[in-house]
Amino acid sequence: FHLGEWTMHSGGVAQYKIDGNALTDEDLQCLAYIISQKGQFKEVYGIPQGGARLQQALEQYKSQEGVRLIVDDVLTTGASMEEARKTLGWSDPVGVVIFARGQCPDWVKPIFSMNWINTKDKF
Repeated sequence: FHLGEWTMHSGGVAQYKIDGNALTDEDLQCLAYIISQKGQFKEVYGIPQGGARLQQALEQYKSQEGVRLIVDDVLTTGASMEEARKTLGWSDPVGVVIFARGQCPDWVKPIFSMNWINTKDKF
């Protein structure tokens, strides 16, 4: 996590950055294992750059049956996930992101979510 002003992939400006590249290979192997425990999947597609390393870590857990996964490191608006879903033409993929900065589409599951941080709710 980095404090400062950042232009996000979506084009918006944020006051902090979540840098998925800071995750080690060991971190990604652990996250891949955690994801694999949620169910079987037969294919996995990583959003270019951020999701590519997670895809690579997940490959060892693929099965002959199950859902198709679209994965990424950080979700801000969900636009990259929706674009991949449309481009791939997968009818019912499951999306998984490591960090969700905002609200995820119904078909995307975050491991870590910042929903509360992005509301006006107080302690």
